[in-house]
Amino acid sequence: MLRLIRFVFRLFRSAIFLFVLAVGLGVALLQTSLSLASATAQVATLSANAATAAALHKKQMAKAISKEKAKARLKRLIVAVPLLGTGAAVAFEGNDLKVWLEENPDKSATDYGCEVASSSAEVMDEVLAELPEKFRPSSDLVMSRMPECNEASANN
Repeated sequence: MLRLIRFVFRLFRSAIFLFVLAVGLGVALLQTSLSLASATAQVATLSANAATAAALHKKQMAKAISKEKAKARLKRLIVAVPLLGTGAAVAFEGNDLKVWLEENPDKSATDYGCEVASSSAEVMDEVLAELPEKFRPSSDLVMSRMPECNEASANN
């Protein structure tokens, strides 16, 4: 009889251990599932926010580019008026120089001229290609009128 009691006690003890183990694993599984669901929801929210921000940024960039193109177009139209155009061109360049000098306080107006000449040389063929052929100067003629800049001055 004592053996039977020990056997039942061991069996009962093993059953309790298995029950506690099963309950513990069930609780851990439930917590992990809830954490996974929460993380999935956060990822979905962040992905949606990122997509919205990207779309908004793209829209803002398109608007900024459109605005800059419109400003450039108006400047070209104003510069085309004979006497007013010369004054406007000088004013536009003066304003651009002022802004550039504020952004680059350690550089000079000569450095600005070299940077503008370098940038202009990079896009000159594209600009000349847009002109009607009978008004288009040769690329060599335009390049010969560009100021000579040494690399050390232009890169400072």
